[in-house]
Amino acid sequence: MSTALRLSEKLEKLTWAGRTAQRLKEEVDGLLQAGSLSIPKEPGGWWHQYVCPRHHTELTFDSMQVDAAEFHCPHGCVIEGEEYHGAWLVFKHQSLARVALQAAAVYAALGEVSYASLSKRLLVEYAEQFPLYPVHPEAQSWMLKGRAFHQALTEAIWSTTLIRAYLLLRDEGVGFEVAEQAAIDAFLDLLAGSMEEYRHILIHERNNAENNYTAWLNASLSCVYAARGEQAALEELIEGQGGFKHHLSIGVKPDQMEFEGSTYYHVFVLRAYLISAEMAQRFGIDLYATTGAEGQSMRGMLEVLADLADDQGALPALHDGPLARDPYAREIAEIAEQGLAIYGIAGLAPVLREAYRQLGAAGGEQLEALLYGSGAADDGAAAALSPRSARLWPDSGFVLGRAAGNPLSFLADFGEHGGSHGHYDKLHLTLMHKAQTLTPDLGMVPYGSSMRKSWFAETASHNTVSLDGLSQAPHEGRCVRYETAESSVYAWLQSTDGYEGCTLNRHLLLTEDWLLDWYQVELSGEEPRSIEWWMHPVVETNASLQAWEGDQGDKILGHYLHDTQFHASYTLAAQATQATVFHTALVQPGDELLAVLTPGDAIDPSKPLTAMLHRRQDRRADFIHIYRAGSRAELTRNSANELVVTVPDHSGIPVRIQLTSEDGLLFT
Repeated sequence: MSTALRLSEKLEKLTWAGRTAQRLKEEVDGLLQAGSLSIPKEPGGWWHQYVCPRHHTELTFDSMQVDAAEFHCPHGCVIEGEEYHGAWLVFKHQSLARVALQAAAVYAALGEVSYASLSKRLLVEYAEQFPLYPVHPEAQSWMLKGRAFHQALTEAIWSTTLIRAYLLLRDEGVGFEVAEQAAIDAFLDLLAGSMEEYRHILIHERNNAENNYTAWLNASLSCVYAARGEQAALEELIEGQGGFKHHLSIGVKPDQMEFEGSTYYHVFVLRAYLISAEMAQRFGIDLYATTGAEGQSMRGMLEVLADLADDQGALPALHDGPLARDPYAREIAEIAEQGLAIYGIAGLAPVLREAYRQLGAAGGEQLEALLYGSGAADDGAAAALSPRSARLWPDSGFVLGRAAGNPLSFLADFGEHGGSHGHYDKLHLTLMHKAQTLTPDLGMVPYGSSMRKSWFAETASHNTVSLDGLSQAPHEGRCVRYETAESSVYAWLQSTDGYEGCTLNRHLLLTEDWLLDWYQVELSGEEPRSIEWWMHPVVETNASLQAWEGDQGDKILGHYLHDTQFHASYTLAAQATQATVFHTALVQPGDELLAVLTPGDAIDPSKPLTAMLHRRQDRRADFIHIYRAGSRAELTRNSANELVVTVPDHSGIPVRIQLTSEDGLLFT
């Protein structure tokens, strides 16, 4: 079924479709009135350089502008320079491609010829300009170079938007004059030659077929072959080395996560797959049910996202990737709409709603809804989701703990480093509450920021352990034990290669009432080292001063002289829901607790956060922390390897917990 037919059906059957088409029409009208729909004669640069060097926030982009020489930071900085202009041009070229598709969709929905004419004009102008762009002389040496952009990758993504606009117009019976069609044919030929050349380099010369680039080169070529009616070429692309089926088998783990362990690149690759499937469907080829060599599938990849999202629908920023930005929200919306419409995955409804919330379109009046939506996100079945269970992704190295009755849950990372998109974050813990994620992965700034490597990829920016202020080596941990019961989840995670002579064991026990985090560190050397347990809450810490002893300066919460408990709480207020999480730490003689001012999250690093640092100078450390929603839990240590958990305002029986070297935590 073509996109055009889907649009005509939506206008007849779905009340929101006409309203959405009208809003999209008004957006295009605004751009026309601003005179901003002119094709730049200069190619785009690298969008990752569009970041403030002082505040490390992404610079603002206004699609109403025809050109720009000054670029604005949200904090008021005004920046000039060729690299910023090149990055701005990336956004401009991408926005114009989107307008071409949006205008075609408005025409398909409302039948107003002027929008078909606008879409056709943009397509033809780009087709005529494309051969005039040089193979980019300013691209960085590691890049596969494009014409309209520094990177062939960006060019591939941009081209799929343009070609989908072209196909949508053709579906609607829009004709092109001989000269116009000749320009488009020449564009498709030149684009295909570039994409085929770069596939050969990646797959055969670099032996790197699993690269996320490959998925997008495939998507671009799928669009070219669909536009030219070349079924045999498309079938070869699907079946051949580095093609759709092969990439699905090597670019996605058997547990359905993209091989780099990054949520962002998971979405990135999945979107490319769905575009390839959309093009194949034009020839009657169904890729939507295709599986890889070990069962990998687009359905499975979509289900991963439904499982990973917090209760608000926000996806975690595992490894490289933004916490939130509008282009990413649109990508999430595009794949979530298809996951609901094609596969009926109800768990994607909160993910879609969160994406639209980030875009300021709570009603979903977006191009993604008109092109791909079925209205399933608003169905009662999607709104009343079944409780989600705990999950282990053994191949990718993530574990997610959920227990019935407990509003707290956790996500921990023990898997592969993640290559160039990995972080030094093994045994990182994300603590979530139904109202809000309390200690997220902080995300990644655009790669042009110096803070990419100096902070956001480093161990100390994650909720795990570092030694002597140094980051872990790139490595893979393991899950020693994972056990689920009716009302509890237990995960024992271990790392032995992060630091020479150091073993890290993190024991996470989630019951229906609380979450216990027992992080044990053992060093083989003779010299004590600074062992540092980090926690990065994104809300203010309310601490109990009564437990503190010794020097209490601006940053020192306490230097402890004997066993005691440290109490803190966090007030969560997200989307009109308020709750409190209570935190108790068992502190031993010689331990220090510090409040450390750190950069903020990747959305705005200039807004500082206050981290908790639990530190010990020793050859061994036990960091024992417990979290409970509503009121606090207490910890008592009977011996080195035995704890008792009690809840003072609760009539429940105290829980006795033993830590053994063979079985991990045992509790009664």
